[in-house]
Amino acid sequence: MFTRRKFVTSVGASLIAAPFLNQLNGIAHAQVVNAPAKRLLVFFSPDGIVPRFYWPEGGEADYRFPETSVLSPLTPHRDDLLVLRGVDMPTGNHHHNGGLAAMLTNVHMSGHTGELPQPDAAMGQPTTRVPERNPNAGQRELNTGAMSVDQVVARHIGGNDRFASLPLGVLTDPMGATIWTRMSYGALGQFVHPDSDPRSVFQRLFGGVSRDANALARLQSRRRSVLDLVLGDLNTIRRRVGREERQKLDIHLEGIREMERGLFQQNQFRCEPPNAPAQLDKDNYASIPQITRSQIDLAVTALACQMTKVTSIQLSHPVSRAVYSWVGNTEEHHDLSHATDAEPDRIAQYLLAERWCTEQFVYVLERLKATPNPDGDGSLFDDTVVLWAQEVGDSRSHESISVPFVLAGSGGGAFRTGRYLQYDHVPHSRLLVSICRAFGMEMETFGDPATGAGGLDGLV
Repeated sequence: MFTRRKFVTSVGASLIAAPFLNQLNGIAHAQVVNAPAKRLLVFFSPDGIVPRFYWPEGGEADYRFPETSVLSPLTPHRDDLLVLRGVDMPTGNHHHNGGLAAMLTNVHMSGHTGELPQPDAAMGQPTTRVPERNPNAGQRELNTGAMSVDQVVARHIGGNDRFASLPLGVLTDPMGATIWTRMSYGALGQFVHPDSDPRSVFQRLFGGVSRDANALARLQSRRRSVLDLVLGDLNTIRRRVGREERQKLDIHLEGIREMERGLFQQNQFRCEPPNAPAQLDKDNYASIPQITRSQIDLAVTALACQMTKVTSIQLSHPVSRAVYSWVGNTEEHHDLSHATDAEPDRIAQYLLAERWCTEQFVYVLERLKATPNPDGDGSLFDDTVVLWAQEVGDSRSHESISVPFVLAGSGGGAFRTGRYLQYDHVPHSRLLVSICRAFGMEMETFGDPATGAGGLDGLV
């Protein structure tokens, strides 16, 4: 049951999260124009790859995954993939934290300490360019800071959805919130926190669904009374503070308005609630397999129920304490990632863990393909862009060179799939630009403009 205490807690959580989703005042939600892609799902797995056991064999169109490749479980889906090799992250710092921070933002983070940099003239002002709809001046590009690509897309297509974005995590909280553990950003240094508890996610998605009209009316009344109290307090405070503080409060108020759209939606019953996830300890590493499957199921359900168009699944984080015991590992995942060629047994353990991660990505694709498209014929997969990202390339060297990225799904025709594309050290900012263009955004740069302009060649 959705109690008053739980609701007050959720109000507080939303107020905290609001700046991450609506950081820049005065920028209208851009309109989608001739955009084939309708949804974005980002999947992350940590700690890098052993290159000779990862990349496919063959050419662009006739590529295949050898049995020794950790990607071999993707074989049934090869025609729906774009496997991208030779994509570098110049804004990464050749370490896990900088790589995770730059992965979806293309913004450099300083050192290994977790400190955030000031804009540097040599690197250029961190920017992400998103078009604004201006009735007097047409479309123009605006600097939106260091937002991650999921948040840029969410701002563009998700402004009227119950959740502009739905970031989900798997064991993302035990080490706290730092650039070591967070991949989504609303602005420079402002994390968008993933919900790592499937039962919490279920409650947020379906906690207000009721078949009893009177019970629903009473629930909405209680929620409205709490919202009115919060709004009244914030408006009183707003009248008493200076301009800078008012701008911050305006961001909070926008977050509450977004919550209202979810709490008081017109059609409460357009999606049948699934069974609630099992009770699991969200911070117990041994629960990773069960939590991962639950989060994938909830992410796909949220897309199918049109509660959001943008979601992400962050599979733990770099340098976590996870031991993938369910595949036979006896050491922590990160420790195994540094196994040398002189330690074949440890490399074999790491490859088992990496193959398991691939199997979870496969499950994402299977669930999307098995789910009817709420907008028409076909499946949910048909007009969804799925991105599998990692924070470093070679796991032993931490290099931000040839970082593995896999795109799945044509996004309604935005991409031409079934190919293995090998590049000569192109910046990953071009991939981020291409993803945004698939959603109808006219942009040339993403993140730090010093890394170059334009989209990634060969995707269309």
